[in-house]
Amino acid sequence: QVQMVESGGGLVQAGGSLRLSCAASGRTFSRYAMGWFRQAPGKEREFVAGINWSGDKTSYADSVKGRFTISRDNAENTVYLQMRSLKHEDTAVYYCAGDSFPYRLGTPGDFSADFGDWGQGTQVTVSS
Repeated sequence: QVQMVESGGGLVQAGGSLRLSCAASGRTFSRYAMGWFRQAPGKEREFVAGINWSGDKTSYADSVKGRFTISRDNAENTVYLQMRSLKHEDTAVYYCAGDSFPYRLGTPGDFSADFGDWGQGTQVTVSS
């Protein structure tokens, strides 16, 4: 059974930084693209960032480009999201998820709809 456990959320002032972590288990982590998503109150869940299985291709939502960085450590089965210059509108529950297909080519953001095995999420609150 695939499990994702997110951590690292919290309360931060606008302009601050946070680093989220997601520990994955239950399948061979290094074979799958990974992504971060978020859901704000009253809004649908949206794609934030993705990284391919080998870690050499990333993609970002326009709203976070230049401020967030996704990375992965295949030896630790963990994916990270470094968030800088946080804004109030970044407030949301952040989730990680994995691709349904191994060794997928292409840009992760193009196939984010195929991501699943959601964790419980971690709350990020940015005070303005």
